[in-house]
Amino acid sequence: MNWLVLVASGVMESVWAIALGKSEGFSHLGPTIVFAVALVLSMLGLSYAVKTLPTGTAYAVWVGIGAALTVVYGMVTGTEPASWPRILLIAGLIGCVIGLKLVSGEEA
Repeated sequence: MNWLVLVASGVMESVWAIALGKSEGFSHLGPTIVFAVALVLSMLGLSYAVKTLPTGTAYAVWVGIGAALTVVYGMVTGTEPASWPRILLIAGLIGCVIGLKLVSGEEA
């Protein structure tokens, strides 16, 4: 359960990061509300996960998921350039997140 919550928390990190950009300095109400809700959910999930997972592992997984999804969103929407080297690097990041899970010795 802790790994599922951590993954969901990483997704929420991506949501709040994207909403933060769309809020344009908190000047747009809708994205600002999405940012605040996703931020709280993301932090609650991370805090739940570190009760049973090593903090460094949980944090690396949380950041990796959030960063990868945020960059992929940018590439899909055209706000960030997409190239094979960038795609391969994001795939490597995702591979590292999966690797941390595999070597953790914890069940999903």
